[in-house]
Amino acid sequence: MKTKKNRWLIALSAVGIHISIGSVYAWSNFTAPLKDMFGWSDSQVAMTFSIAILFLGLSAAFLGHFVEKYGPRKAGLLAAIFFGIGISGSGLAVTLESRYLLYFFYGALGGIGLGVGYIAPVSTLVKWFPDRRGLATGLAIMGFGFAAAISSPIMNMLIESVGVANTFYTLGISYFVIMLLSSLYLEKPEEGWLPEGYKEKIKSGKAKPNMDLSQLMANEAVKTRRFWYLWLMLFINITCGIAILAVAKPLAMESIGIDMTQAAALVGAIGIFNGLGRIGWASFSDIIGRPATYTTFFVLQMVIFFILPDVSISWLFIALLIVVYTCYGGGFSSIPAYIGDLFGTKQLGAIHGYILTAWAAAGLVGPLFAAWIKDTTGSYSGSLTFFSGLFVVAFIISMLIRVDINRLKKNRMLNQGGLQNKVS
Repeated sequence: MKTKKNRWLIALSAVGIHISIGSVYAWSNFTAPLKDMFGWSDSQVAMTFSIAILFLGLSAAFLGHFVEKYGPRKAGLLAAIFFGIGISGSGLAVTLESRYLLYFFYGALGGIGLGVGYIAPVSTLVKWFPDRRGLATGLAIMGFGFAAAISSPIMNMLIESVGVANTFYTLGISYFVIMLLSSLYLEKPEEGWLPEGYKEKIKSGKAKPNMDLSQLMANEAVKTRRFWYLWLMLFINITCGIAILAVAKPLAMESIGIDMTQAAALVGAIGIFNGLGRIGWASFSDIIGRPATYTTFFVLQMVIFFILPDVSISWLFIALLIVVYTCYGGGFSSIPAYIGDLFGTKQLGAIHGYILTAWAAAGLVGPLFAAWIKDTTGSYSGSLTFFSGLFVVAFIISMLIRVDINRLKKNRMLNQGGLQNKVS
């Protein structure tokens, strides 16, 4: 007999993995120490993070099939090994004073652990929570969003007390243990499994059954229009979001006249809404539906990005920035449930991996474009106006995908009607 798993403990295990790998967003804690120790430039240190995000996208795309073939437990263990060796090996790179070894361990190996660790628990949670897809994926990805806030003070304390190399060793071992224990509990539900009482709720009308538009393999999904609609929507949301995250501090100084210390404190304080947006929007998407959720993202942000450069009232500027932060986080957490709605759960991990290549692409485009506009015009306002225009494009795409969804629903109803006529 199979061991009966508790789906909420499955969710907790997913959070454990995401809190570990999400620590990559606290990389900036190592910037100043590495520059002081070795005289490396900002761009040389930042390259480590860029390589990690690049390998996140690539490994998510290429190893998504591994997740589906071997299951979440083996995928989680693979992520733990790569991420643990990547972080611990970074300590060796620092000891040997080798920047290229740091790129290899933290960037390449750590990045592979990031990609596999990101998709493995999420694709599993969608299958365990057919009644609350958005909430379940939002919980895990919220852990990724909050990870920097949790790990950043720990990193600073360790760097000051034991040094940079020993900090990497300590973190690498700690993350490996957390991810190992979390992965061992991960497991797919049995075929056709439903939560207790879910059938009765559907019969009584208290819950709606999941009506996935299709059950496609990953290689079939990428040949559909709706896959590329999703890819473009996520790419635009992340590109614009990363851009404003990258320039939030100087933008606040430029717009509402606060000094650097105040701006840094402001950005840190409202960064918490990145994590809250992941659980909030994903849960809300269970109520209003994923198409409506993404359309809402784009309507809000096309207006906010257009007016933000001209806002000089402090409370309004902060409120608008908070909305952007929540939409940025919500875009990540709502996409796995959207994939499940459109393509089913047969190969959700692999499809999610393909979609996440939008993250790798956006990570390169967004900050570089915002910096180029600043260098060219002397202000960030031009880039924000351009991004507002991108959200108009995203809004149009969110309407096109609805047309595609309605067409598929209509065809399915016609096919079901034809089948019933044949039976009668």
